[in-house]
Amino acid sequence: MTLGEFLRSRRSLLRPEDVALPDFGGRRRVAGLRREEIAQLAGVSVDYYTRMEQGRVPNPSDAVLGALAGALRLDGDATRHLHRLARPRSGAGRVPRRRDRPQRVRPMLRRLLDELTDTPALVMGRRMDVLAWNTAACALLGDYAAMDGAERNIARITFLDETSRELYADWASCARENVAYLRLDAGRHPDDPRLASLIGELSVRSEDFRRWWAEHPVQDKTSGTKRFHHPLVGDLELAYDTLRPADDPEQALITYAAEPGSASHDALRMLLAWTAAAPSPEPTAHPAR
Repeated sequence: MTLGEFLRSRRSLLRPEDVALPDFGGRRRVAGLRREEIAQLAGVSVDYYTRMEQGRVPNPSDAVLGALAGALRLDGDATRHLHRLARPRSGAGRVPRRRDRPQRVRPMLRRLLDELTDTPALVMGRRMDVLAWNTAACALLGDYAAMDGAERNIARITFLDETSRELYADWASCARENVAYLRLDAGRHPDDPRLASLIGELSVRSEDFRRWWAEHPVQDKTSGTKRFHHPLVGDLELAYDTLRPADDPEQALITYAAEPGSASHDALRMLLAWTAAAPSPEPTAHPAR
């Protein structure tokens, strides 16, 4: 994705009333705000902003990028993404790309998975690959152990496995979050061939992914609430948190928990008790990808 594509996509999402600009009516030739309106909001000339969309401004200043972020109403994740696109690493100063080695789960994260027996948890790596998981995660989200290694990817499961549409009560919201995270990852690693292959596959096989990818959303995976409709125990509302080691942000431990005393807490306990009674393979014994 280029800087121009990102600017145009974000400009198309805004309306005059979103940014307190007068709308004098009349049919607009393009969706969203005009170039001159963004230039006015950012305090730059229309010619300068046009050249930015065309990729003809090699090194915009922090002040200009900050002004554009404000004009486009970008949040923190999208603003950092804007800076990465505006200042890609040049060939001269670039560290040579090392061969892409399979990620290995950090020993501490693996130990945490073993300890979290009553909490669904998994370790997510680059490209949203599932690197490791515990039995509770399989009970809630699906049997990762039964999947081929290439299929253990959160975005791929979300868009290509029909059961995910039934499992997530707010499937569209969850799916859009995954698109936004992949956009963020693509900005961090623009030369990752496996990520490019994943995005290409999802674009070809999923109309929803293709449509939302074209909107250029950007969002990190942090914390929030997800609602599930589980085939065994019915509706659950679980809070999730994403924990990253300070020295290895490419891996993240994602946990799901219910409010103590709630109906979701009782349903989750019932699900885990049922799963514990059934034999299952060792959940974290598989080599990480």
